[in-house]
Amino acid sequence: MNFQQLRIIRETARRGFNLTAVGNALFTSQSGVSKHIKDLEDEIGVELFVRRGKRLLGLTEPGREVLTMVERMLIDAANIKRLAEQYASTDAGQLTVVTTHTQARYSLPPVVTAFKRQYPKVHLKLHQGSPAEAVQLLLDGEADIGVATEAVASVPELVTFPYFSWRHAVIVPAGHPLATVKPLTLADVAEYPIITYHEGFTGRARVDEAFAAEGLSPEVVMSALDADVIKAYVGLGLGIGILAAMAFDAGRDRDIVLLEESAHLFRENTTRIAVRRGQYLRGFAYRFIELCSPELTEEHVAASLTADLGAGI
Repeated sequence: MNFQQLRIIRETARRGFNLTAVGNALFTSQSGVSKHIKDLEDEIGVELFVRRGKRLLGLTEPGREVLTMVERMLIDAANIKRLAEQYASTDAGQLTVVTTHTQARYSLPPVVTAFKRQYPKVHLKLHQGSPAEAVQLLLDGEADIGVATEAVASVPELVTFPYFSWRHAVIVPAGHPLATVKPLTLADVAEYPIITYHEGFTGRARVDEAFAAEGLSPEVVMSALDADVIKAYVGLGLGIGILAAMAFDAGRDRDIVLLEESAHLFRENTTRIAVRRGQYLRGFAYRFIELCSPELTEEHVAASLTADLGAGI
């Protein structure tokens, strides 16, 4: 038994039992993947996969149990490496944080600035992607910390902590008729073409839920991944915008207006910090989390990462 065999077992389950995809992910051939699986099955004396000819269709019952152990072993192997790095150098190394554009652009800059002042030798890798990408990078061990509003809280392999709460708001071009409507209602907003986030990004589901609850079907004429694009096209007069209120800057966004009256129209969202359950974090990673939220001390986070460990694997 070797670590390459363990990685192949894990990757085979993750890649939908497509051995070509497994080989590409692990930089080996399909035949090599098949041989590693067969060698491991011969060594332990049980079949791990359900087969139809040469195709793998799923995991057998012992295969599911082995996969649980494999996940734990690979996490621990990565933890050993991180532990060694921690003792070799406490203030140098790499920290990978995966997040969405909105968080990277609007909520994390003060945290990143403070972190880099304290740890100038740490290479901070800020990876921007969708919430689903954040989950996958955390599960694959390619990211240390995730920051997102969607997806992360529903994954049992991840431990999440509240970072901050926020609301959506409506923005309009300067001089737009909605700027004088008080009190503002969702029905008023739905009278105009809307530009907002893509589905699955930055609380878009909460926006859709709010209109649906009122029996409204607004015309979303354009969707974007980030607030800067939304603001740009609202400024061009292509519609009104719905975005995270934190993305509006009155000093910089001079051609658009945020409607303060819109704050009550949408439910509150919570952005969360996520870490792979059971993962060993270096000291500077704990410090990054604490800079996000002072209540999230190293003691509190570490205890949460090891609590009920078996339930998340």
